[in-house]
Amino acid sequence: MNSITKERVAARDEGQLQLLLASITDYAIYMLNADGFIVSWNTGAQRFKGYTEDEIIGEHFSRFYTEEDRATGLPARALRTAREQGKFEGEGWRVRKDGTRFWAHVVIDAIRAADGTILGFAKITRDVSERKKAEDALRLSEQRFRMLVKGVTDYAIYMLDPDGFITNWNAGAQRFKGYNEDEVIGEHFSRFYTEEDRATGLPARALRTAREQGKFEGEGWRVRKDGTRFWAHVVLDAIHDDTGTLIGFAKITRDITERKKAQEALAQAREALFQSQKMEAVGQLTGGIAHDFNNLLTIIVNNLDLLTRSARDPRDIRLIESAQRAADRGAKLTQQLLAFSRRQPLQPEINNPNNLVRGFEPVLRRACGETVDFQIVLDPRLRAASIDGPQFETALLNLVINARDAMTDGGSLRIQTRNVVIREEDGQRKQMKPGDYVEISVSDTGSGMAPEDAARAFEPFFTTKEVGKGTGLGLSMVYGFVKQSGGHIEIDTALGKGTTVVMLLPAQESDEERQEETTDEREIRETAGTVLIVEDEPEVLEIASEIFDSLGYEVLTATDAIAALDVLKGDAHIDVLFSDVVMPRGMSGLELAKETRRLRPDVKILLASGYPVSTLPTQGLPEGASFISKPYRWTELADKLRGLRAKG
Repeated sequence: MNSITKERVAARDEGQLQLLLASITDYAIYMLNADGFIVSWNTGAQRFKGYTEDEIIGEHFSRFYTEEDRATGLPARALRTAREQGKFEGEGWRVRKDGTRFWAHVVIDAIRAADGTILGFAKITRDVSERKKAEDALRLSEQRFRMLVKGVTDYAIYMLDPDGFITNWNAGAQRFKGYNEDEVIGEHFSRFYTEEDRATGLPARALRTAREQGKFEGEGWRVRKDGTRFWAHVVLDAIHDDTGTLIGFAKITRDITERKKAQEALAQAREALFQSQKMEAVGQLTGGIAHDFNNLLTIIVNNLDLLTRSARDPRDIRLIESAQRAADRGAKLTQQLLAFSRRQPLQPEINNPNNLVRGFEPVLRRACGETVDFQIVLDPRLRAASIDGPQFETALLNLVINARDAMTDGGSLRIQTRNVVIREEDGQRKQMKPGDYVEISVSDTGSGMAPEDAARAFEPFFTTKEVGKGTGLGLSMVYGFVKQSGGHIEIDTALGKGTTVVMLLPAQESDEERQEETTDEREIRETAGTVLIVEDEPEVLEIASEIFDSLGYEVLTATDAIAALDVLKGDAHIDVLFSDVVMPRGMSGLELAKETRRLRPDVKILLASGYPVSTLPTQGLPEGASFISKPYRWTELADKLRGLRAKG
């Protein structure tokens, strides 16, 4: 091919290239000389940037850059990069002729001669504004989603990697579990499970289920940073990428402890209602049986009486008397059955349970026997109640005998009274009417009862005693008496931890309570304080309580030092300890005084004794304690109390 032909071919190729470039409208393709001035311009460049060829040829390409980019020298850096490295590529804002901006993807290629000399640059620009808008929208959406997740406080929302390690953490997770983000990122999520659940492999099973089925959902106990537990509802979702590869898990946890408590309370209420309905049904059946049995006993007893009149043979008389004793015993059983079924007529009167307990105390002590430590703790402010006195005493005796029988090797038995208020929200007692009640409890340190036995304790003929050791009607009779009196009875027991039976009877106003106090009396009661009286002689305890009450004190009582220590270790506010020196159960009043000062340094201490003070071992007696000799009068006691207040 000769030189003329080659020139023609080159010219033809160049012309075709110019036509090709001129026809491209999706890209701005133009040439720059070595200094960055524009030497060619295609249709795409005119469409993107708004300049015609005549307007732009000879202008510097930097005019397309924003003022901010020109100020930082970006156009010069782009040419320098292309010159040194052969190519520059990047994205950024560019400016059209009308001043509007578009987001451009830019490539600048260096063009060199055969000897390597820079001839200029080829510049290709593409308008990618729509792509940037989509990316910005996606980025903004992701940012908003992250902010939303971070801001949620009612749910713990966080991510796990495929192995279960935590990769992010929101505010709800921090609130529920107590860990901040720095403490927990990178830790394994199993740390929130209980030791029992970790031992059974529950965390691994949860991940496996989510991996295989796409989701795991469940409820259970979880552990906070401080070691406390909460009941959680958990959802664990597997997260896959576009190719289906598992990239991690999304975990959502909600604290539903309150809901669980409400469900448990509802279940307890349903169980209580079922138990109440069952006892009512059994009571109706029992009452009918007792009524019919009484009719049969009437016939038997009267026939035996008639036989007694005509009997002469000693053997016949013995047989008749034996049958009469059995009939009497049957009559007592029917009375207990009638009491349980609430068919036994009561003769209620306004009584203070404290008075009934004190009057019946000798019988109760004898019933306990010598191996049982018998204690009575009576609230001197106890309100009155409408009570059938004899039935109350019988119920109390039944409870004491049951408690004694539960302590085969001896133990401690306590009868205690106090005022209580039942409110609408008291969950376990919703079957009761809200209001004021008097509580009489009998507690023992015996063998206790299993839950299934405690649930049946008030059923007639049910007993945990050996065959022949009980009729199974004692607690049934107590249950019937309390229910017929408009009250409530409950039992708190556990194997090896003793039993407490609580009777709650509606409080009533007595004539004494209706008398209003004078203004002076109210002022004294508001300022005198609370005294704990410790005295083992019931009569002395009663008169001491009356004296302190007349002096304006709130009175708490105990019959020995051990019972007093229980009160001192409780929450009751106490200003003065007034104790006898000589006490039963191995701890004297002096020792009680020392222990009181250790437990409650601010309590004033006044000790009483029938022995002369000079004969008492006062070594180690707490500083500030005082003595008073028996018999004392209320004026002497008032002087001693004023002296104690003056020392304080």
